[in-house]
Amino acid sequence: MDRLLKSVLVPILLAILSIQAFSAETHTRKDSQAVTHESSNARATFAGGCFWCMEPPFDKLKGVKATISGYMGGSSKDPTYQEVSSGTTGHAEVVQVVYDPALVSYQQLLDIFWTNINPTDDGGQFVDRGTQYRSAIFYHNEEQKQLAEISRTELAASGRFTTPIVTEIVAAGTFYPAEEYHQDYYLNSPVRYKFYRYNSGRDQFLNKVWGEKND
Repeated sequence: MDRLLKSVLVPILLAILSIQAFSAETHTRKDSQAVTHESSNARATFAGGCFWCMEPPFDKLKGVKATISGYMGGSSKDPTYQEVSSGTTGHAEVVQVVYDPALVSYQQLLDIFWTNINPTDDGGQFVDRGTQYRSAIFYHNEEQKQLAEISRTELAASGRFTTPIVTEIVAAGTFYPAEEYHQDYYLNSPVRYKFYRYNSGRDQFLNKVWGEKND
């Protein structure tokens, strides 16, 4: 009986493993094609504290193709989350926005950025402290730099904040995507995300400054 079972089960198991391997290969190939396709769009990179919280507001915009959590601004190559969160790499948590300029402008992205951070905090963002959680705009070209500087000047002159705007505007460096479990965290781990976000103090601050509008 054992031999009979083996003779039946082994081919079935091998077939299942073969299907799984093909599926994984196909998934990888599709992901690679998606990245290639996205490269034809424009990119914008923002640091606003915890990258989990910076993906949702950009994802809502028509014309935004993808938001990718990652790291930028430091000197370490291929940093891990543990290394960045220790504050020793110089990197900041960032979200890179892939967008179609024909559908959404860089100025619109800047508006979303400013209304989702505390630009006066030079020690981090909300509950997350340290330079790895600093706010920054990483520009990819001269036009982005000029628009970012104008928008920062206008925000400072608006009188909405009584203390100086400290958000950096610096040239984009190498972007390192964060680990897979950080991507779309608000969609893949909604309960943990909402618990973290509520306790971070971000929404309480944003609602006070901008009104009831955020997640």
